[in-house]
Amino acid sequence: MAEKINRTIIRLTFPSILTNITVPVLGLCDTGIAGHLGDGRYIGAISIGAMMLNVLFWLCGFLRMGTTGLTAQAYGAGDDDGVRRVFTRSFFLAVVIGALILICCIPLCHLLLLIIGAEDSVRQLASTYFFICIFGTPAQLATMSISGWFLGMQNTVRPMIVAISTNIINIALSFLAVFYFDLGFAGVAYGTLTANWCGLILALLLAKQFVSGSRLWAPFSDIFKGGTLRRFFSVNSDLFFRSACVMGVSLTVTALGARLGWLTLGTNAVMMQFFILFSYFMDGFAFTGEALTGKYLGSGNDVMLRRSVKYLILWSIGMAVTFLAIYTVGWRALVNLLTDVEAVRQNVEIYHYWLILIPPVTVSAFIFDGFFIGLTATRRMLFVTMSAASVFFLIAFVHPDSLPHVSLPTNDTLWLAFLCDLFLRGVLLAVQMPSLLRKHSINKQLQ
Repeated sequence: MAEKINRTIIRLTFPSILTNITVPVLGLCDTGIAGHLGDGRYIGAISIGAMMLNVLFWLCGFLRMGTTGLTAQAYGAGDDDGVRRVFTRSFFLAVVIGALILICCIPLCHLLLLIIGAEDSVRQLASTYFFICIFGTPAQLATMSISGWFLGMQNTVRPMIVAISTNIINIALSFLAVFYFDLGFAGVAYGTLTANWCGLILALLLAKQFVSGSRLWAPFSDIFKGGTLRRFFSVNSDLFFRSACVMGVSLTVTALGARLGWLTLGTNAVMMQFFILFSYFMDGFAFTGEALTGKYLGSGNDVMLRRSVKYLILWSIGMAVTFLAIYTVGWRALVNLLTDVEAVRQNVEIYHYWLILIPPVTVSAFIFDGFFIGLTATRRMLFVTMSAASVFFLIAFVHPDSLPHVSLPTNDTLWLAFLCDLFLRGVLLAVQMPSLLRKHSINKQLQ
């Protein structure tokens, strides 16, 4: 039994990790293309424009998470009609949200530039990048929802194919647009725009092939069925506000770091890569947690549900210990790989103990997020995330050095607040997990 569960975990997790690793490759290639256009402002504009778009996609992350949990439960229950309803609702919700973003793109651009605080020298270029790429938003959001549906259907290979193919198309088209068709800086954005629509077409083709002759779409009349529709919007609204809290914390870390000076900003950018690298691997296990807990909840298999949770926790502990060892022994080598600016290297050395704390402190937040999404316990997730974010802001803005007035935190205080947010999220979710499992076990007995 243990061997079977572990094989399933590896089968689902490995493609997700590969998918996550492709994300920075695209960013590096876009930056590399922009870096050969003869003006350093292009690199900054790509960075800011991508950040503006990422803010919108972070907020819409519920399209993947909610779809995964609801699909996995319907799949586990053998409810083919339910699977089709979730796919259809999620897809059209993504398209509608994408259309609304297009309608509001001008005020959104001004607002995001104001929040990010872009310099005048790159503001116009970043706006150009944003206004071209934004027309790919409906496609990117719809692809996100399909990827969540695949994960709920216990398949992580197809989302990997979509992600890798989209990135390859993006890189190739951006290169051709800039250097062959002489579209300049805008060519990078046109490459991204075209690739997003190609990704959607590929995702739809793979989804149709996956159901192999069965219907993929739910009838129009089924989309608006009362009870399941209310649950669909309840889950997704909880996840939307949860994502807003997570995004608020992340943006605040960046903004406060910037206000502490260029050296602190550069230092934190390097240090944050250690967190991002760990997240690439842990998100793979979290996605597997979403898929398996949702599936076994839907099928009413309480034994496999608990065993999946147990083994995924053991895998997560193993990953945390592995990264703890890597960061403890090799943090300096990784820093030297990330930057050759000596001032930043020396400053990271001052704060390097925070790097070593990242794996053991943050691991619970990742894996238990996956469990709660799969079990669609999204209201609990929202309250936990709000509570943890409140502690973050309390530490960041009302710390001993600032009293009696609120002032900027030190970088140590900023990292303390960030890691406390993640640690508290993980602990509060872990504490509630046994009662959540008992609740579902009791509900199964009553049915």
